[in-house]
Amino acid sequence: MSADITPRLNIWLEHDGKVVLSPWRLRLLEAVDRAGSISGAAELLNVPYKLAWERLAEMEEGSGSPLLERHVGGSHGGGTSLTPEGRALIDRFAHFMAVMEVALAEEFSSHFPRI
Repeated sequence: MSADITPRLNIWLEHDGKVVLSPWRLRLLEAVDRAGSISGAAELLNVPYKLAWERLAEMEEGSGSPLLERHVGGSHGGGTSLTPEGRALIDRFAHFMAVMEVALAEEFSSHFPRI
């Protein structure tokens, strides 16, 4: 085997068999935070608005917490922002993934020391 082999890991969280959080969904939440709207997030990720909206609704339902705060339009327009729970979920999942990457690298090295 080549010395350039690198293990990869794809983890997602489920509730009742439905995905609540994954690396892509984490990026979606981060995109909402950057763009200030679901439509802006969809544009940043180059996905249809409907898909972004559906995935965000699934995350809220599965997590049991409101992750988004929707702001009704008006003179300054509407938008969407993350709730404190949404921000905390991003931080916790990102930290969890970083810890899992370290553990993966350590386990890989112990099982495949010559690669």
